[in-house]
Amino acid sequence: MKDNSTIKEKSLQPVEPAVRPAQRERATEKTTEALDERILIALHAASDKKALDLILLDLREIATFTDYFLITSGANQRQVQAIADEVVDKLKKAGSPAARIEGYRTAEWILVDYGDFVLHVFEEKSRKFYDLERLWRESKRVELPVEVASQHLAI
Repeated sequence: MKDNSTIKEKSLQPVEPAVRPAQRERATEKTTEALDERILIALHAASDKKALDLILLDLREIATFTDYFLITSGANQRQVQAIADEVVDKLKKAGSPAARIEGYRTAEWILVDYGDFVLHVFEEKSRKFYDLERLWRESKRVELPVEVASQHLAI
């Protein structure tokens, strides 16, 4: 059969490599062993303060300003501040001070920037309003360590 497609039409269609479904699944899986030690410290510190709905998003393929977003919530402003304080303290003791902290005073959304990952601690209402998971839906969700994941259920 003769191909009547023009070169322009062919160039506009993405070429997908021949990958079997099982290979594609393995390519998108992330294991906790591959995570940076600082991210693991942040996950455990947030978990220690009873952070709600911990989510780690891998942004490396879609963003240039950071590699990961660690998103979590607190039930109220005091808990939001306590979660941020615990993460900042543990990482500072591990030799990794935060580059910038924003939103601490109002504690509706505290952003803690570590360069290659950013911690977002929300009050529950603010998290639903800003919905970073939807905004960054093209990112990959990273599987959390078992001891952290078992303590946190999605909202």
